[in-house]
Amino acid sequence: MLKTAIASIILSALAANLHAQTMDHSNDAQRQAEVAGRGKDVMPFSLAATTHVFTKTAEGGIQQVVVKKPADAAQVQWVRQHLQDIRERFLKGDFSGPAHIHGQDMPGLADLKAAKPGQMAITYKDIEDGAELAFKTSDPALIAALHQWFDAQLSDHGKDAMEGDAHHSEMMNK
Repeated sequence: MLKTAIASIILSALAANLHAQTMDHSNDAQRQAEVAGRGKDVMPFSLAATTHVFTKTAEGGIQQVVVKKPADAAQVQWVRQHLQDIRERFLKGDFSGPAHIHGQDMPGLADLKAAKPGQMAITYKDIEDGAELAFKTSDPALIAALHQWFDAQLSDHGKDAMEGDAHHSEMMNK
């Protein structure tokens, strides 16, 4: 009788956990679809035609947007123009694009918006089939905010985003 009760409890717990995992995945998929829909309001290129690569570094991070089909010159140009535009906005503390796409409560966003001019450097660079922004700061709170912000984008962009390798990015930037 005791064994049956224990087995029943274990099976119930496993079933509840499986249900919770299924709900988490459907919630993730729903959120990613909503984010992709709002992304069309801000990004001139197709999210599905690109991969966003977020690489955390000791001084901040590197965001790359690379076109999946290099022959699509229009997408490459739109990516490059967009990253140049948002760099200028970010340097002025204007993170309205990410706020619109990901929400005002996006992790790290409030701290990034509150950064004082010169507190964070953001450089732009053309890369093969896309573009990159490199974020650098010596402020530990801003580094943490950038890392949270990258994590939120990785989650929200789903299959259209990936975590980069800091060592690989450092080698590419030499």
